Amino acid sequence: MLRSVFLWLSEQRRIFEFVKRNGLARKAASRFVAGEVTETAIEAARVLNEKGITVSLDLLGESVSVPDEACAARDEVLRTIDEIDRGGIDGNVSVKLTQMGLDIDFGLCLENMRAIMSHARQHAMFVRIDMESSAHTERTLQLFAELHPEYGDLTGVVIQSYLRRSASDIEDLIAQGARIRLCKGAYSEPATVAFQQKSEIDASYVQLAERLLDHGNYPALATHDEEIIRRTMEYVDRKGIPLESFEYQMLYGVRRDLQQALREKGYNMRVYVPFGSNWYPYLMRRLAEKPGNVGFMLASVVKETFSRH
Repeated sequence: MLRSVFLWLSEQRRIFEFVKRNGLARKAASRFVAGEVTETAIEAARVLNEKGITVSLDLLGESVSVPDEACAARDEVLRTIDEIDRGGIDGNVSVKLTQMGLDIDFGLCLENMRAIMSHARQHAMFVRIDMESSAHTERTLQLFAELHPEYGDLTGVVIQSYLRRSASDIEDLIAQGARIRLCKGAYSEPATVAFQQKSEIDASYVQLAERLLDHGNYPALATHDEEIIRRTMEYVDRKGIPLESFEYQMLYGVRRDLQQALREKGYNMRVYVPFGSNWYPYLMRRLAEKPGNVGFMLASVVKETFSRH
């Protein structure tokens, strides 16, 4: 029930306009969002790099409906690539296609992505294409199929374990030699499209993860679920899979203890570092994934606030 509420809230623009003016809400968001500008994201990335953790910078924003906004988002990603390179950051960028104009025109989105990919190639930098709701899955994979032959391992895509189609999609992508990031999925989807029970989603995740560990091209296992991490670690050990052949991924501000623990055990760890003014929908989806984060966030804000006095 609470998950559905947060997913609904993530789509309410009026509430976003009210919340983003609230100091307490902005403070709570800072746990999971590395500020609203590229410079703060770069500093957060630098701190993570110092701990041996690589990053992927993620400019927040999606569902753009005006071409000028899509082009402005493209330019901000181009600037982020420059700042990563200039700052000597060990990291890359991730991009949502609806932010680049996918809902406006496929050709516009492809043109914007080609501009990003060409610029990233000048810096030998990887670009991850994020996956959004199931309404965008097919077009996202189509656009990736347009870019991958031209840019190869400099681009990759995301697959969500809660979608019923994902096993088939992963087989197609493995055949293409694509770099895949596997996550559970964070959008509200009908039962006809997605598994609804956590046990089903987890079982799908483990099955797909093992397939990627056996046959994938440097797969990224994106999860904070300790049981899934334990099972994949056991699989890696049992099969003798080299640790340098894959990486775990987590989100900024989530399970920082586990991030560091995995890194200290020799696993590659990458943290997604979201930034930008459109932090509200992102924050609501993080809360939908784990409603218990509400109490954690409020407690952290109160503790940090009163510790100054």
